Amino acid sequence: MRIIAGTARGRRIETPAGQQTRPTLDRVRENLFNILQTKTASSRVLDLFAGSGAFSMEALSRGAESAVLCDCDREASRIERKNAEALGFSDRIEQLHCDWRTAVQRLQHEGRNFDIVFLDPPYRMTDLQEVFACLEPLIAEDGLVIAEHDVKKEILICGGYEKTDERKWGGCGMSFFRKIQRYDEGNDA
Repeated sequence: MRIIAGTARGRRIETPAGQQTRPTLDRVRENLFNILQTKTASSRVLDLFAGSGAFSMEALSRGAESAVLCDCDREASRIERKNAEALGFSDRIEQLHCDWRTAVQRLQHEGRNFDIVFLDPPYRMTDLQEVFACLEPLIAEDGLVIAEHDVKKEILICGGYEKTDERKWGGCGMSFFRKIQRYDEGNDA
């Protein structure tokens, strides 16, 4: 795998060996980041189920301010750290070696929010309602959640989000969601 564009363009990154992770193909990441072109610069990124950290590394290469990478797999966390060091991004990443629930609770407690959230759960995990519900307080105004999934399977999400786009590349699907803005009852905005 390689970084497609930006300051680390063309540099190779490692992926964890074995069947625990499923690296997103370079061409899929390239197409995804072409869609995100104007959104990436200066963004704060959350990468749940991060695997090698390829989404975060690509975003950082393209000017993202920072990235939080979460994965409970020890080997994936080691590879993320190694990739960040090799690309010179160590000072712009934060790693959380824990399950997604623990990570989200910690980030909520710290009052954090993110402009882009990448979700790349195992393809067998199609019910993402709990994930989306827990993420809601972490999404910045005008933030975007991008979920990778098997194109043959529909993912389930909770209310409070609208799907803004969906793309398919081979067996890989990417669905884009925005949090629906809610207004206070007394607000006429």
